[in-house]
Amino acid sequence: MGRTTFLLIAGAYYLLAIVAVIIVLYLLKKREKNRVKKEIEELETEKNLVISASMLSELNKVEALVNNDELKKKYKEWQERFKEIKDKDLPKITDAINEIEELFEENNLTDLKELILKTDYELNALKTRAQFLLDEIKELTLSEEKNREIITKLKAEYRSIMSTYQENEADYEIVKVPVELQFENVDKLFNAFEDDMDKNAYTEVGKIVKAIADIIENLKVVMEETKPIVVLGKNLIPSKMEDIQKIYQQMSKEGYNLEYLNIDYNIEEASKKIQDIFQRLNVLNLEDSLFELKTMHDYFDSLYNDFDKEKLAKRVYEDFNRSIIIKTSRLEKVNNELYKKIGDLKYSYDLTDDDVAVISEIKEEINDIHESYDKMVEVARSKILAYTKLAKEMELINAKLLKTEEKLNGALKSLSTLKEDEIRAKEQLEEVKKLLAQAKDKYRSFKLPVIPKNYYVELSEAMQAINEMTKVLDHRPISIKTLNLRVDTARDLTLKVYNTINEAIKTAKMAEAAIVYGNRYRVTNKEVDFGLTKAENLFYKGNFHASLENAINAINIVEPGIYKRILNEYQN
Repeated sequence: MGRTTFLLIAGAYYLLAIVAVIIVLYLLKKREKNRVKKEIEELETEKNLVISASMLSELNKVEALVNNDELKKKYKEWQERFKEIKDKDLPKITDAINEIEELFEENNLTDLKELILKTDYELNALKTRAQFLLDEIKELTLSEEKNREIITKLKAEYRSIMSTYQENEADYEIVKVPVELQFENVDKLFNAFEDDMDKNAYTEVGKIVKAIADIIENLKVVMEETKPIVVLGKNLIPSKMEDIQKIYQQMSKEGYNLEYLNIDYNIEEASKKIQDIFQRLNVLNLEDSLFELKTMHDYFDSLYNDFDKEKLAKRVYEDFNRSIIIKTSRLEKVNNELYKKIGDLKYSYDLTDDDVAVISEIKEEINDIHESYDKMVEVARSKILAYTKLAKEMELINAKLLKTEEKLNGALKSLSTLKEDEIRAKEQLEEVKKLLAQAKDKYRSFKLPVIPKNYYVELSEAMQAINEMTKVLDHRPISIKTLNLRVDTARDLTLKVYNTINEAIKTAKMAEAAIVYGNRYRVTNKEVDFGLTKAENLFYKGNFHASLENAINAINIVEPGIYKRILNEYQN
């Protein structure tokens, strides 16, 4: 490809790129203009909707309704506000839109955007004012229809209230005068409503409708709550107060301290409150009356539970009163006996002051429990505390007593263990001596040709251990730890002697029996004769185990299996 061709192609591409950029910029600008144009059209549309036909129509309706000075004044104010929107504010928006269109034609998009935002804000504010004005006007023009609808519902509610009252007139005897007076007021207000509607006095009509609604709402409350208020305030609560007063007086005579319940004061206050509620009921003021009466009723109901708690607490207190004094006396007696034996215990056993300090601690704790108990009994006699509090205090004293009892039981167990260990050691000393004597008797009953070498050594060690054990038992105070160690040593060494003699005699018997059994084969078999002779030599040297093995092996030559039979018999 030549240089000229290359330059032509590059130039063509360059021109195409410029054309493409121009087209893109043109399309973007066109798109932006279309968007701005649409915004201008929307502003124009919104502006035309500010003054709607409905606003003119509603103003015309008001003009036809004007028949008094107050309504005339209101109509005049609305006209002025409408005129200000129509003749002053709306033209400003129109001028702004015209200016926007001029800037659009001039392609001055920078100033155009700023003006569009400002105009849009002002237009929205104007629309809000216009809508607010329309709503105010409609509130008047639609008031007749709205008020008629409300009054219809109120009349239906009123008839229902009247029917309830007439069917249950006896139940409302207490509020008959104020209720019937309110009925008269409602009737008058209904008539006033019709008169004002005929006169188009719509500003007064709203007040009348609200007054009727308030009275009917209050009458509904009266119909609903009067009966339960009368039942609670005249019957249930006074009956409960009387019953509570009787129980309170009876329990007070029986020794119960119920001052913390403030029953007299609360009954007096409740009576005042009930009186106030019925005074307010006379003027049909029932605000919180039923709630207050239910609260009072619940309170007096709860007093029965408080009385039951006091009765139960008295039984608990009396149970603790008996059990604590009995248990304390028993513990005191046991501990005093133990306290007297401290000297003997320290003499008999190797105990330090710290080892027996627990006895003095227990004594102090028992004295403290005695003091607390006596104090509570005195308080109970003076009747200055309720049994619920006395029972709790006695429960705490009993808890301390249980801990002290547990500590005393531990001390008794620990100290009794010392004596038990001493007694057990003496019993085991006798058992060990008896076992050693049995070992000697066995040795004498079966005259072994030779005594095992370790027999005398083990016998000497066992006898020495028994002597050491006897010394510890005879010494005062006894060290239980040392004693237990000596007991274990003496028992182990004596068992060792017994097992040594027992094993030697058993093995010697088996070896002797095997040699006697094999003598029948001596003449017929030289190997058997040789083995048995060797077994005899070992037997007389005191090597009974080797003697037994040689005798069994010799017999096994002529009588296979004899080894297992004799070995099983030996092991068994």
